[in-house]
Amino acid sequence: MSFLERLFALPPVRKAIWKWWYPYLTQRLRGEEVLFLNYAFETAPPVGLKLESEDEPNRFCIQLYHHVASQVDLRGKTVLEVSCGHGGGASWITRTLHPAFYTGLDLNPAGIHLCQQRHHVPHLDFKQGDAQKLPFANESLDAVINVEASHCYPDFPGFLAEVARVLKPGGHFLYADFRFDHQFAEWESAIAAAPLTVVQARDIREEVLRGMEMNAARNEALVSSCLPKLLQPVGRDFAGVPGAMVYEDLKSREMSYRSWCFRKA
Repeated sequence: MSFLERLFALPPVRKAIWKWWYPYLTQRLRGEEVLFLNYAFETAPPVGLKLESEDEPNRFCIQLYHHVASQVDLRGKTVLEVSCGHGGGASWITRTLHPAFYTGLDLNPAGIHLCQQRHHVPHLDFKQGDAQKLPFANESLDAVINVEASHCYPDFPGFLAEVARVLKPGGHFLYADFRFDHQFAEWESAIAAAPLTVVQARDIREEVLRGMEMNAARNEALVSSCLPKLLQPVGRDFAGVPGAMVYEDLKSREMSYRSWCFRKA
């Protein structure tokens, strides 16, 4: 295990680092129209998702959201996205999958401010809040979405319990994320113990790798132009640029990227 992996394995350290990193990144990317902070997704052959011209630059990130969110019909549903980042996924889902109401929640106040300024979409709202203490009533939501964020949480089982608490009976949790090999057993154990039923599970490593490769040039340019040299190696890992640790670990299977659809009984 690398020093970085050992450091991030400590829950208080992990949360403190992410609590600093995301607002910092939002400020550094200001003006660059970076609406997605997740990795990407591309099938072979290509998925061929039909997009509006305004969405085309973010195709591969959108395709990851589409893969996760389209596992159930969200039309007319009340949906929460936990850790919505810069709101690109929330905007796209609201505009195309037609939930009755969609809330994007994130711990990063700078990110939520950006979302509120950038995404003016009917039936879409953003609020600042903690994934570990969801500010929603018991059994009040039809679906919860979480894309590539739970690795940041200090208490993943606690997060799953919170998701189950706010979901209505019959509601769905649509989820995708990654873990390193030393975390697999703990990850799988938490999911097995969660008060949710697995409807579908899938290893999407190959699709995410292709998406990273398709976004590589753009992400490398953003890292080089927006981050100081000292932080550029971290930025390349965060962006999943080929040659960086995250990409290489995913390629070698030392890291796993998976998606699930859960249902609350």
